Amino acid sequence: MKSHVKAVVIGGGVVGCSVLYHLARAGWTNVMLIERSELTSGSSWHAAGGFHTLNGDPNVAKLQAYTVQLYKELEEISGQSCSLHLTGGVMLADSPERMDFLRLAHAKGRYLGMDTELITPSEAKKMFPLMDEKHFVGAMWDPVEGHLDPSGTTHAYAKAAKKLGAEIVLRNPVKELTQDPDGTWNVVTEQGTVRAEHVVNCGGLWAREVGRMVGVELPVLAMEHMYLLTEPMPEIEAFNKETGREMIGVLDFKGEIYTRQERNGILLGTYEKACKPWSPVNTPWDFGHELLAPDLDRIAPSLEIGFQHFPGIANAGIKQVINGPFTFAPDGNPLVGPVQGLTNFWVACGVMAGFSQGGGVGLALSNWMVDGDPGFDVWGMDVARWGEWASLRYTNAKVRENYSRRFSIRFPNEELPAARPAQTTPLYDTMVANNAVMGDSWGLETPLWFAPKGTKPKDIVSFHRSNDFEHIGNEVRATRDRVGVTEIANFAKYEVSGLASEDFLNRLMTNRMPKKGRIVLTPMLNEFGRLIGDFTIAKTGDDKFMIWGSSAAQKYHMRWFEQHLPTDGSVRIHRYDQTLVGLSIAGPKSQALLAKLVDVDVSSKAFRFMDFREMAVGGAPCMVNRITYTGDLGYEIWMAPAYQRLVYKAIKEAGEEFGIVDFGMRALLSMRLEKNFPTWFRELRPIYGPFEGSMERFIKLEKNDFIGREAATKEHADGPKLRRVSFYVDAQDADVMGDEPIWAKVGNKDFGTVEKPHGYGAPRFDDTGKEVRGSDAARGASAVRGIVDGDWRVVGWVTSGGYAHYVQKSMAQGYVPAALAENEADGLFEIEILGHRRPARINVEPPFDPSGEKMRG
Repeated sequence: MKSHVKAVVIGGGVVGCSVLYHLARAGWTNVMLIERSELTSGSSWHAAGGFHTLNGDPNVAKLQAYTVQLYKELEEISGQSCSLHLTGGVMLADSPERMDFLRLAHAKGRYLGMDTELITPSEAKKMFPLMDEKHFVGAMWDPVEGHLDPSGTTHAYAKAAKKLGAEIVLRNPVKELTQDPDGTWNVVTEQGTVRAEHVVNCGGLWAREVGRMVGVELPVLAMEHMYLLTEPMPEIEAFNKETGREMIGVLDFKGEIYTRQERNGILLGTYEKACKPWSPVNTPWDFGHELLAPDLDRIAPSLEIGFQHFPGIANAGIKQVINGPFTFAPDGNPLVGPVQGLTNFWVACGVMAGFSQGGGVGLALSNWMVDGDPGFDVWGMDVARWGEWASLRYTNAKVRENYSRRFSIRFPNEELPAARPAQTTPLYDTMVANNAVMGDSWGLETPLWFAPKGTKPKDIVSFHRSNDFEHIGNEVRATRDRVGVTEIANFAKYEVSGLASEDFLNRLMTNRMPKKGRIVLTPMLNEFGRLIGDFTIAKTGDDKFMIWGSSAAQKYHMRWFEQHLPTDGSVRIHRYDQTLVGLSIAGPKSQALLAKLVDVDVSSKAFRFMDFREMAVGGAPCMVNRITYTGDLGYEIWMAPAYQRLVYKAIKEAGEEFGIVDFGMRALLSMRLEKNFPTWFRELRPIYGPFEGSMERFIKLEKNDFIGREAATKEHADGPKLRRVSFYVDAQDADVMGDEPIWAKVGNKDFGTVEKPHGYGAPRFDDTGKEVRGSDAARGASAVRGIVDGDWRVVGWVTSGGYAHYVQKSMAQGYVPAALAENEADGLFEIEILGHRRPARINVEPPFDPSGEKMRG
C-alpha cells in the first residue's frame, strides 16, 4: 500500500469505483480506493441492477444518460462484462393526473434528446403481455432502460481504474481522518496511514460515519428495500421464443412497483408506504454481505394492486425475497461535491440509483476535483443544497417521506409536510393566524399566499390553475394599486468586512462595487465565465458591505467565498442566516407608508432608488434598501429577529389607511414575471454565460480582472449562442412550470452549433422525419426524437413562468437561439404545456413599467 497519493476514495461500491475510474481517466493515476471489506460489500451487491435515463431534474437525467452510454466503453477497457440488457421500459398511468405527468416527462424528452413516446395501454401490453390494460389510461415508452449485473459492473469500473494506474486496497477499514496545517489528509487505516491531498467519501451505508470523522453530519439515511424473484413462468418463455427478445421493464405508479424479466421469471420491487429505516442513528461496521429479514406483510398493499394490474404474475411462485438497505438523501438525489468549511474533502454518497447515476456522479466529481468545475449543472446533486437544519431527525422524516412517495406525482404547487416546521421566524404564528398557506424555503416556513377568512388555507394540488389563482391575483392587484407587505426572511444575508473587502468583492463580482450608502446588482461567474451567483450588494461602511442572494445557495456560495478569501485575515465574511430577518413593502403608497414609520426624510430626493440607509422603523433599528423584487416602488427592511413583530405590527397599523394587504411568495414571483426579472437556479444557472442570461448591463468588462472576465469577454466578442427571453403564452387553464420545450416555425434554418440545454447531444432524424411508435421501436425500428414537425422544430426550453396577474397574461421565460431572441412576431413560437402546443410570442420589453419610472419614484 502506498504511503502518499493524490486522492483517497473511501468505499468500494459502484460509486466509489466509478469515482476512482474517472479520476484515473482524467489523469490522476496516483489515486487509491480503500474498502473495509470486499468490493460491493454494502448496497451494490444486492441491487436490482436496473437503469434508466428519466429523472425529474433534467440535469440529473443528463448524467444518467451518460452512465448508460458508458457501460460498453467500460466493458471494452476492463474486459469485464456488465451483462447489459437494454430492454426498454414503460411507465404506466392509471389516471388523468398521472397521464399529465407523463406528458410533462415526454415534453422534456423532446429537447433532452430522449426517444420517449406516449403510447396506449394496448401498445404497452404488446411489449408486456402480463398486464391487464383496463387499469390504465396511457403509458410512456423509453427505449433506454434495462438492467445489468451489479457485481460485474462494479468490478468493470475497478478493473478499468487499475489498468489506468489506480490502486485498490481491500479488507482495510478506515479508522480515523485527520488533517495537517498544510491541508494534507491523514487516512488512518488498519494497514497503516496514507497521506493524501484529497479525500472522497463514497462510504455508501457508512458515508454518515465517515462524515462524522471530520465533524460533518451528512443528511443520508438507509432504508430497507424489498424486491422478489418469481419462479420460471411459461408465459415469459413463450414470449421470448415468439419475439426473440426479453420483456420490457414496467413502472406502475398506482401499485408503487417496478418489474422486469429476470431469467425466465419476473423481478418485482416496491416503494411501499409503510417504509422502514435501517440503522437510523449508527451503521454497524460489521455489517457486510448479508440481507435483512423479508417482511411481505409490509409490502402486501402494493403487491395486491400489482397482482390486479399484472394478473400474469399473480399465479407465479415466489422463489426469493431480497431485502437490503439502500441510502437516500432527503429528496432522493445524490450528495456530491466539496463540503463547505473543509478543504479537499469531497462526498459522493446517497446515490440510491447507483447503476443509473454512478457513472455521471463519477464523471462530474472527477471533473470538479481535477478542473475545478463539474462541467455540468449538478445543483440537484450538490451536497451544498442542504443547510444545518437537515439534522439526523429531519433526514429520517424526509427520507421516509421521499421513499414512500417514490412513484407519487409531485405537483408544482405541492408542499410536503414531513419534518415541518424546521425553521420559523417570529412572525410564523402571526402568518398562520392570517390564514397564510406556508411553504418550505430552504428549511424555513415562508408565506406562499393568503386564503380569505373563513376559507381553509390549503392548496388543492394540480398541474392546472388551482384554488390559489384568484387570491394571488387579489394580492398582486392590491399591491400594484395600493401597497402590500411580505416577509423576506428567506433571502441569504452576508456581511463582508475588512481592509481588503472591496478588492475581494471586485475580484468575485462582475459589476463595480457601490459607493457608501448605495446598492448595486451583480452576477458572479466561475473561471469558465458561467453564472454561479446573482446578488444585491450595499456598501454599509468604509470597509463593510451587506450582500443579499438566494437562500437555497447559502452553503454553495459560502463554499466559493471561502475558497477565495485572502489568507492574511484582511477579509471577513459572516453568514447571517436567520439571525437577520426582513419585510418588504411595495406599491405606489409604500413611500407614504414608510414616511409614517420613520423620523427621517424618505422622499425620492432624499432616499433615492438603490439607496441604502440605517434607520429606526416603527421604533426598531433596521437596515433599509430602496429596492424590491416586485419591480415597483418599494423597500426591503431588515432587522434582528427580536424586532420583527414590532416592525410588522407598525407596518400593518400605519398601512391600514392605504388599504395594505399581505402578499406571499407566489404573488412576488408573479410580479417579477411582469418585469422580465430572472430567478436564480431557474434562469441563472452555471450552464449559462452572463450574456446568454441577458445580464449585460451588470457586466463591466472594462473594470478589474474579475473571475471569469476572460471567458465573458470572449462570449461578448463572439456573441452568445443562446439568449434568455420572456414570452406571452396563449395558455388555457394551465401555465408553464419549467422545462417545457419551445417550438419555432423555422423550417431547416441552421442556428449554428447550439449545445442542448442540459448537455445532451445533437438530435437524430430518419430519412422521412416520421416518429416511430413505441411498440414498433421495441421491435428494433429506429426511433425518432419527436423534435421536428414539418416547419416546426424544438429550438429551446422554458426555465420558469406562470400567470402575471396585473397584466393578465400567462408568461414564461426560457432560452432560444440568439438569432430568434428579439423576434416578436406572432405565429413564430409555440410552448408545449401538458402535451398541447400553445401559441407564444416574445416580449422584449417588460409589460409592467417598462421604463422603470414607478420603481424610481
